[in-house]
Amino acid sequence: MELNLKNPIVFFDLETTGISVVTDRIVEISYVKVSPNGTEEVKTRRINPGMPIPPASTAIHGITDEDVKDCPTFKEVAKSLASQIEGCDLAGFNSNRFDIPLLAEEFLRAGVDLDMTKRKFIDVQTIFHKMEQRTLVAAYKFYCDKSLENAHSAEADTIATYEVLKAQLDRYPELQNDMQFLAEYSSFNKNVDFAGRMIYDEDGNEVFNFGKNKGRLVSEVLDKEPGYYSWMMNGDFSLNTKQVLTNIKLRGFNK
Repeated sequence: MELNLKNPIVFFDLETTGISVVTDRIVEISYVKVSPNGTEEVKTRRINPGMPIPPASTAIHGITDEDVKDCPTFKEVAKSLASQIEGCDLAGFNSNRFDIPLLAEEFLRAGVDLDMTKRKFIDVQTIFHKMEQRTLVAAYKFYCDKSLENAHSAEADTIATYEVLKAQLDRYPELQNDMQFLAEYSSFNKNVDFAGRMIYDEDGNEVFNFGKNKGRLVSEVLDKEPGYYSWMMNGDFSLNTKQVLTNIKLRGFNK
């Protein structure tokens, strides 16, 4: 089944130095950009992360320090990449929990304020786990009846993810071929920040989703415990989380 698109959608995958959104960096990004008219554009680019790639990470994706030593840094490609995905919805495999938060973090570090608030985020892994509870390799075999060659290379994983979503739409009639529906179905929570430290409650209010203040209104905590803001701003939280928290705090001042 071909995708029913109102906006272009970018399927993407990141290979990284590790699994921390805060401290790790991108070493390769690959994407398939699908336009509403059905045209597809595939691009892959390696990135110099500006830090050593741990052997454990190289063992997964096969990319070494030598492979990226002459590649551009993310900051050098950030504006170009931002323009390429401008106005596009985003999709990936485990993307809502890792790839999108890390990509947003890299843009913030590069000083590129990419507005993602109006985009739809579709996580093919979430759909898969809700339906079948498997990995990408198994998903590709299950839905597409193909063996995934070169697993953990960004391009192979990206193309496989795109094919899996189309096959999921063919298999499950209850899945609507609509990006808004798929974005909502892909989400476990309605995150305020990409890392999910703050989420929207049933009434659409921002509440904390961790720690001692879990379930409490963010605005209430910032008002009654002003030191909590400073603790978070100085803590090991993502730049996006700190940015969102600051916006909520400033909104309170404006009121």
